[in-house]
Amino acid sequence: MEDIDKLPEPHPWPARVFLPFVRGFVWSAFAVFGGVSRWTGSRRVPRVGPLLVIVNHQSNTDPLFVQLVCPRVIHFLARRQLWEWGGAVSFMVRYWRAIPISQATADRTAIKNALELLRQGQCVGIFPEGQLSPDGKLIDLFPGVAMIIRRAKVPCICLGIQNTRRVMPDPEVTPRWAGCWVKGNWGEVRTFADDTSTDEIMEWVRSELTRLSQNG
Repeated sequence: MEDIDKLPEPHPWPARVFLPFVRGFVWSAFAVFGGVSRWTGSRRVPRVGPLLVIVNHQSNTDPLFVQLVCPRVIHFLARRQLWEWGGAVSFMVRYWRAIPISQATADRTAIKNALELLRQGQCVGIFPEGQLSPDGKLIDLFPGVAMIIRRAKVPCICLGIQNTRRVMPDPEVTPRWAGCWVKGNWGEVRTFADDTSTDEIMEWVRSELTRLSQNG
């Protein structure tokens, strides 16, 4: 039986070498459904070294959009049920070396794997809301994100996304005509000191995601 909780392996070389082509395909796929993509601030994303990418969550298409606008290949924390779906979804979470996480509990194995990948200099992506926002506005954040940030001691950057829900609104799993821009706004990189309080970290994440997901 497959052990999905083991530390994910590095991304396969085609995922890294052909990332520009993958991004072009994803951009085209969104555009076909009237969701032409544009983004700002990607020059602020560090190209090398450990990085934690923190994103708001509107749609099941969000990982595709985030990988489109991010210049690096990302290990996403993704809900455990996706490994059981089979078909293209199951293949994608495995191929892109996602990290399964249980949403209802403090998943120590998932957090451990995320921290280890960051120690290896990888880029890890997390959706701290833990579930899709029904209207695009930021919902309550899981405090576990503060623990990861504090323990990882790596650069963090927030990405605010807009209108992916217009392409695939919750709970649908098939795209629909969007007829709007699908946008991504990158924030500024920040690294937190060991003694930074949970409240300060959570307030930064909350304010950054709110600002970036509502900006223009």
